Amino acid sequence: MAEATTETAAAGAPGEGHNRPEVVWDRWVKKRTFVRALEGTYGDLQQGLLDQPRVYSTKSYEWKGGPQFWDKPMVNPQRMDIAQSIETHLGAFAPNGYGQKHGHMNSAVFYILHGRGYDVHDGERLDAEAGDVMIVENGCVHQHFNADPEEEFVVLVMKAKPLFLFMHMIFQKTVKLPPAEGDAKQMDYTPPSYL
Repeated sequence: MAEATTETAAAGAPGEGHNRPEVVWDRWVKKRTFVRALEGTYGDLQQGLLDQPRVYSTKSYEWKGGPQFWDKPMVNPQRMDIAQSIETHLGAFAPNGYGQKHGHMNSAVFYILHGRGYDVHDGERLDAEAGDVMIVENGCVHQHFNADPEEEFVVLVMKAKPLFLFMHMIFQKTVKLPPAEGDAKQMDYTPPSYL
């Protein structure tokens, strides 16, 4: 990743760790809604929430990313009115694939749906397999890996990221971007269509 020069930093351009200069996923650079305004009367707000659906199909959303790590954002304040304080997404890793090395203020819960993998949290390896729950603690620099050379690794991620952002605990950093290339098996990998 290119280093920010004094000249670049002085000009106000984002430096390393601000999800630039190399762009892998559009969600890192496009405008997003992290927390919505609560405007109106109590009655209107309450009725608006009561009118929201309670069941959402994962098939209604698209997988983004690749070739080694794919993500499917689903529940968050940008996508639905009912979710103001929680964010949920699916992650799928190609055989022996891995995602970005990063850190954020909020904790996260990973429910392992399929396969086996591991995380590295502040230098410590933590193994997990289907049926396990893994916790990423607040402020931890971490990275997710698929430990299987043949099978995919699929996780459901749940976190209170919108609440942390609302409290201005917004500091996040990508230390190493996810790979833009892979071996033949990873390049041929497509995330599960049943999700």
